[in-house]
Amino acid sequence: MSGHSKWSQIKRQKGVADVKRGQVFTKLGREITVAVRESGPDPDGNPRLRQIITRAREASMPMDTIDRAIKRAIGGGEGMQLEENVYEGYGPGGAAILVESLTDNRNRAVAEIRSAFTRAGGSLGENGCVAWLFELRGVIAVDGAGKDPDELGLLAIDAGAEDIRSEDGSIEVLTAPADLEQVRTALEEQGVKILSSESALVPKTTMPLDEKNAASTLRLMEKLEDLDDVQRVYTNLEISEEALQAYESR
Repeated sequence: MSGHSKWSQIKRQKGVADVKRGQVFTKLGREITVAVRESGPDPDGNPRLRQIITRAREASMPMDTIDRAIKRAIGGGEGMQLEENVYEGYGPGGAAILVESLTDNRNRAVAEIRSAFTRAGGSLGENGCVAWLFELRGVIAVDGAGKDPDELGLLAIDAGAEDIRSEDGSIEVLTAPADLEQVRTALEEQGVKILSSESALVPKTTMPLDEKNAASTLRLMEKLEDLDDVQRVYTNLEISEEALQAYESR
C-alpha cells in the first residue's frame, strides 16, 4: 500500500482529538475558500469543491460549517490572500517527502517547514527534486472487513478503477483522477463502505528504510501536518509494521 494511503490509515486508526479536529476543519475551510475562488460556489460545476466537500463530510465537518465557508469565500476576504505552494525534501534516511501548503504568509510557511525538516534530521530540497516520484491518482479506501478482495476488485474495475491493492484488511482502489467520483458512487451503490476518497499524489515506487529512520520519518510527517500552513503531506516511504510499532511506542 502506498505511503500516503498507509499514513492516512494510521491517522484514521488513531482518531482525531478535539483540538486537532478544529485544525482539520480550519484547513478544509481554506481549501473550500480557494476552490470557490477558482471555479465558483456550485459543487455541481466545480469538481474540486465537490471533492473537498466529500472529504469534509468524511472528516465529520458539519454541513452548516461547510456552507459558511462557501459563503465567506463568495464574499472575498481571507481567501483572496491565500497562496498555494508545494515544498519537496527528504526525511531521515532519504525517503521523499512532498508538502502541500496553503498560507497567507509564504515566508512564515517555508520557515516553519524548513525548521521541521532540519530538526528531524531531514532536508528541504529544490523544486522538482522529488515531485517526479509521484503521480496524481484517485484514491478510495474501503472497509475490507468481510469482503472478498477479488470480488471487490472486479466491482471496482467494472466501475472504471485502474488498480486495487489490499493489505492487513484494508483495501485501496486507484483510479484516474477524473474517474474518482464515478467509481466511488458505483461502489457505494453496491453496498461497499467508503472510508475515504480523494485525489492524491501516490508514489510510483516506495523506499524501505530501517526501523529508526522510518519511525523518524513518520514523526516528521506528523510535525509537518500539525503546522497551520500545511494542508497535506506525501511520502514514498515503505511503512512496515516494525516502523509503525517504533513510531507508536515513542
